Amino acid sequence: MKRIINPDLKLKIFIMAGLIGLIGLSFGCNKNFDNVLPESFKNDTAGLGSNRKKVLYIIMDGVKGSVLESITPANITTITQKAIYSYDGLADFQNNQLTNAAAWTTMLTGVDYTKHKVISENFNGLNLQATPTIFTRIKESLGNVRAVSIAASAGFNDNLALDASVKQTVTDDAAVKAAVVEELSTNDPSLLVAQFHSAEVEGASAGYTTTTPGYTAAIQNIDGYVGEIMKALKARKTYATENWLVVIASNKGGGASAGGSNIYDDLSRNTFVAFYNPKFVVTAISQPDISNLPYFGTAPRFTSNASISPKALLNSNTNIGNFGVSGNFTMMFKMRDDLGTASGFPPFLGKQVTFGSSAGWDFFRGSNNVQLSFTGASTLNGTQQMNDSKWHTYAITITTSGSTRTTAFYLDGVARSSTNIGVTNRDNTAPLRIGADLGKNTNFMIKDLAIFNVAMSPAEVIKNMRIQIRPENTYFGNLIGYWPFDETSGTLAADASGKGNDMTYSGPVQFVPFSEISPNISPEISAAAYTAVPNGVDIPILIYNWLNIAVPSQWGLMGKLYVPTVTFPIN
Repeated sequence: MKRIINPDLKLKIFIMAGLIGLIGLSFGCNKNFDNVLPESFKNDTAGLGSNRKKVLYIIMDGVKGSVLESITPANITTITQKAIYSYDGLADFQNNQLTNAAAWTTMLTGVDYTKHKVISENFNGLNLQATPTIFTRIKESLGNVRAVSIAASAGFNDNLALDASVKQTVTDDAAVKAAVVEELSTNDPSLLVAQFHSAEVEGASAGYTTTTPGYTAAIQNIDGYVGEIMKALKARKTYATENWLVVIASNKGGGASAGGSNIYDDLSRNTFVAFYNPKFVVTAISQPDISNLPYFGTAPRFTSNASISPKALLNSNTNIGNFGVSGNFTMMFKMRDDLGTASGFPPFLGKQVTFGSSAGWDFFRGSNNVQLSFTGASTLNGTQQMNDSKWHTYAITITTSGSTRTTAFYLDGVARSSTNIGVTNRDNTAPLRIGADLGKNTNFMIKDLAIFNVAMSPAEVIKNMRIQIRPENTYFGNLIGYWPFDETSGTLAADASGKGNDMTYSGPVQFVPFSEISPNISPEISAAAYTAVPNGVDIPILIYNWLNIAVPSQWGLMGKLYVPTVTFPIN
């Protein structure tokens, strides 16, 4: 018969008994660890009693979590049945540059690049006084205990294991396994770190995929080594009186990013993480459903009628929006139309001296849909109803080939129509303008107006019209102007392209907060979505807790504590 005991309950009992005096301490699997434990406090995080706490920390370079999940290697899969684990782990929850050295440093210091400064494989920037490793912290906190590092990569030991009691750099992963088994069989380590590198070598050479034989074979070999190590661990003569936390974690994944702001789409960051003890209740952690995250922010509302006509105007540079007689361009924006009823063709975005009657172009409401008109050319019609109080995405490309200039019109990620606008010069001195003429009824909000000096491919248009453009975007350098419309007050609509082409609000523009689920938009994702799964930076926090080492706020650790639920046999 077994009973499940939550460690929080045990902590409350300790408090009631007067054994500790902590104020405002809160533990939880998905809560940040407040790092306020006094130095005198000796944790019993897992509530597993006073047996000797020890840590086995296995690092698997380049093992992508999704691949590990697909091939289900026997030993690691068995370990997940008594572990907190995730195949959706992340090497890094920010967009820091990722290398083996950077990932190792994060996993051993508990801080990311913004603090440890390591990017290059030669560890330039590393300052171990400012960001000590777990070897240093354990030596300072526990004194003369045995902390061992066995690595297949010399850079790992030479830079990060300086304060290990013992460090061995060996020739390959098989030698790492042999040395770890020997250490467990003959010595008494409190911390034993093993670093395997073969999967990274194979992945970097041929690809980090399930269809790469050398890569999957390397992972299976590592799994076999894990099995032998676990067998040696449990064969220790003192095992029954010891409490081992086994951490198995990828330093990073491998492969390219799908682009955009979603870190989960960057395959190089996808890792496997498991915290194992035979008394842990299995806890699987998956990434949140990004498709159901709300699109939120603040946007300017342009409500016009017979008495008011608010606008945003680009008066400082009237060349912006002129497309000339040659060249290639892309323009995109997001809009939510709240008018509801059909309207009398009000233009809401364009560049014309007088909307609808002079050289230039304009987007306008055609009854219940959105249309685009180039003076002297056919009108492009979106056909579908857009005045439904939902966010929609719009884009056009202009592609020049000789005397043919083709404009393609996209709505909500679909190419709707196209036409040849010819080589007529429609340039004018009117400012780029958002907002209708007086007497025209509108009620809309707009976001992320971007104009590029390149015609994107259909696939690139469809991808980019869903997102907010960031400096790391492939086409950021092609921006002519970019207006996110993130303002919450004032008269300036800032140009985020760096070109300085700010727009000016005039009239009664409202700044309206919004939050809604939109199938047409890939919203910006907060850091909370990426810290919902185990990250490399989280691992030292649990190791310190397991070894009863208090973690003061002065250490500046950036991870969070994963607290296991445990089972106890009842005699």
